[in-house]
Amino acid sequence: MGGPRVLLLGASMGAGHDAVCAELARRLRARGATAEICDVLTLLPPAAGPALRAFYRGTVRHAPTLYAAIYALFLSPGDGPRPGSAPLAATARNRLLSRVRAFRPDLVVPAFHLAAQITGRLRTEGALSTPASVFVTDFAVHRGWLHPGNDLYVCLTERGATTARAATGRPAAVSGPVVDPSFHRAADRPGDLGATAPRVPAGPPPVLLSTGAWGVGTHTVSTARLLAGHGCRPVLLCGRDERLRRRAARVPGALALGWTDDMPGLMASARLLVDNAAGQTAAQALAAGVPVVTWRPLPGHGLAGARSMAAAGLTTYARDRGELLAAVGRLLGPGPERTGQVERGRGAFTADAVDLLTRPVG
Repeated sequence: MGGPRVLLLGASMGAGHDAVCAELARRLRARGATAEICDVLTLLPPAAGPALRAFYRGTVRHAPTLYAAIYALFLSPGDGPRPGSAPLAATARNRLLSRVRAFRPDLVVPAFHLAAQITGRLRTEGALSTPASVFVTDFAVHRGWLHPGNDLYVCLTERGATTARAATGRPAAVSGPVVDPSFHRAADRPGDLGATAPRVPAGPPPVLLSTGAWGVGTHTVSTARLLAGHGCRPVLLCGRDERLRRRAARVPGALALGWTDDMPGLMASARLLVDNAAGQTAAQALAAGVPVVTWRPLPGHGLAGARSMAAAGLTTYARDRGELLAAVGRLLGPGPERTGQVERGRGAFTADAVDLLTRPVG
């Protein structure tokens, strides 16, 4: 009776994985499926999940060099034996199996790399009889995502799918990013802020500066001053970092915003996004037809993702202030470079991820 039962494994590490899982669940339910979202951090031993999140947030914000070293050691591609997340994944074994017994899913979908390691191990052991189809949320597929025990990989780009196939021997497909449909609609109503989006005053062209849910970035306020001095209106997305919002609000000509639930409305008003993470905000901009310039990317996965997006022609990667201002100048107004990047961005959405994830494997 009814559609399939799907257990989505996300992670409360920022807001990106939560947003992806919420959209996958919405699409599944619209097709008659029963979808449940589980935060993989809650499957770890008591206090381990919050500690892992706090450590990650702290190193990215305050010790980026340390985080880059951790990423290189544990996650980045490379030859030779290196430590991985297997010991941590093992601690979630019993709680995940208990969740599976309670929910009785027909499919498990990891949408966070630690979750993919957990399901891969359990499938290899024979402890998890339910198929596991991984949705990779990163543009750069690092080895934390990759375990041969999983049944299928759905990736954002063909390059990512090729990496997954080569590393695991498993099938891999390409869907492009998963974003709320309202971002695609935003591309068709430029200048329309929507009902609940913060108002952007008329005047210089608005340029969004993204710092994610946690307000993480390098010299973000200085970047706002730089853009304001070159004829733009910087709109700083400060997430839930109230201290950053107060500092940014002092930049003449800038608009500093805290957390907002109407990102589609803001995207509809923006001419450009300056991004530092190659994450969900960048994916939303691609859907909304907003060109993306990557500037001062976060270490580790942010830098790897930025390079991957730029290599695919989806973004422009600025390596110094001169390149940043030149890219902003080229992409703000109409022209072939802006048109080409927008078309490639919208063309990245090649298939519905739900179709691929729920398709029988083999």
